[in-house]
Amino acid sequence: MPLPEFNANGDLPPGVHRASWTEVRGASVGDLVSEKFARGAWPIFLFFFTNSRGVRPVCQRFVIFGSYVTAKANPNDVDVILIMDDAFRLDNCPMESRALFDHAVAQARYGASVFWIRPALLIGETVEQFIVYWQIKRGGGQRGILDVIL
Repeated sequence: MPLPEFNANGDLPPGVHRASWTEVRGASVGDLVSEKFARGAWPIFLFFFTNSRGVRPVCQRFVIFGSYVTAKANPNDVDVILIMDDAFRLDNCPMESRALFDHAVAQARYGASVFWIRPALLIGETVEQFIVYWQIKRGGGQRGILDVIL
């Protein structure tokens, strides 16, 4: 199913929109998204998985939100949520991957706001509820987010 078009505010319609990396890179929301992915999210994704080889378990969900999945021509950064398996331990990651799990370092080094969690750390909510929360904009209201099918 193709991604929906941006609404009048330049956002994806509210909801968690699932898409494969192939669909996201050739997104129907326009060349702008594909171009932005080529500059930001795609290299981060490749870096994450290239440097995480042999580290099991890995990422269960990869969610992209914020200005990166809007009509904004020059988003500030790429906002990513990584849902890791409960058995994931940062200490077992290669050193070159650890920066992606440190919010401040990832922001400074890669221009990425990376948030991550293991499902067992969620108190009183499911992974789905946690992901849905990230649709809320800073000023209120909702926008769509991308849940990339791994």
